Amino acid sequence: MRRQKLTVLPKKATKAKIESRDSTPITPPTLTVVAKPVESRSLRRPSQKRPSNPLMIIFLYLLRLGIAGVALGAIAGTVLPLVNPTRFFNALSFSAPLAKTAEKPTLQPTTSPVIVTPSLQLTQEIAPLKSKFNEITAKYPTLKPQAFFVDMDNGNYVNFKGNAPIAAASTIKIPILVAFFQDVDAEKIHLDEKLTADKTVIASGSGDLQYQGINQQYSSLDIATKMIIISDNTATNMLIRRLGGKEALNQRFKDWGMSATVINNILPDLEGTNTTSSQDLTLLLAKVSQGELISLKSRDRLLKIMQETKTRTLLPQGLEKGATIAHKTGDIGSVLGDSGIVDIPTGKRYIGTVLTQRPHNDDAGRKLIQEFSRTAYQHFKWYLPRPMIKTTSPNPATPRNNEAN
Repeated sequence: MRRQKLTVLPKKATKAKIESRDSTPITPPTLTVVAKPVESRSLRRPSQKRPSNPLMIIFLYLLRLGIAGVALGAIAGTVLPLVNPTRFFNALSFSAPLAKTAEKPTLQPTTSPVIVTPSLQLTQEIAPLKSKFNEITAKYPTLKPQAFFVDMDNGNYVNFKGNAPIAAASTIKIPILVAFFQDVDAEKIHLDEKLTADKTVIASGSGDLQYQGINQQYSSLDIATKMIIISDNTATNMLIRRLGGKEALNQRFKDWGMSATVINNILPDLEGTNTTSSQDLTLLLAKVSQGELISLKSRDRLLKIMQETKTRTLLPQGLEKGATIAHKTGDIGSVLGDSGIVDIPTGKRYIGTVLTQRPHNDDAGRKLIQEFSRTAYQHFKWYLPRPMIKTTSPNPATPRNNEAN
């Protein structure tokens, strides 16, 4: 490092030359100071050698990420066994709906969601089918029929005097079955719950429970099944009692919109005091079909039971091979009827009920119901033609068109 010279003048010196007493000029003395550079006392961090190879840098970053991942995995493995992951994620996903449910306790809990299907809306009456019903009725002057049919695809319907109350006979068992499954859904009754057939419920007429002895016990599902499949009157009385009695059931029917449906006496009701209407029964089954009133699981059980009804001399006689029907008949001599859900092989579903007053046990009632059923089936099968399906013929000279039914 180069040395710098510093000249310091005495205090009394001036820029001019200083003269001595003999006027001889004297050169002022000079002071030379050597300045040394001041070394910084701040500590320098030892330089770290970073790898200059890019591959090495990438490897080090990956190594760090791997170590961090292992650490997080160890933490997660320790914490997750201590909590319920399903409950945790449900809380994240449904926190908002749960808050709303607390404000509206009538809603179903989020752990058991209910699929809500819009109610069927009746659109327009099918005049041609109603006209055909009039023609059939004219052939049976001793009968007083009523009917109500509805197309579940579009809400088109036929109301053939279907609003008037009429003796329900055993068709009253349809709303009782719906009430039973409604209470099953509400956990007010269990399918394996034991019911007792004591003297107060034993009834004559249809069914075999009356012959099985007093105080025999059966599961509630078996009782509900017998009430429909073999129209057991004793089973019906057992369910009426278990579901709260006729007054409680009548209120429930009213809440469902069944204005003509009333239980006045336990079965057998040979005098026809229990009433209903074709419209009540058809619209009730329409609600069940749409997923209303009862859960989908209970609806499936209900339809399976009704599909096994033993008496098949009424509405089923008007259907073609391949069609299915879930239905319930009624017969007290003076009134005959049948109500059910029909599925056509084409995929269409419709619901129909036919009830008729008749001279006691007049077989004309059976024939009329069969004709109503056959006429309705053919109408719902054909009245909305589907487009033709064109297929390529292997021989271009003989093209073919296949028309779907």
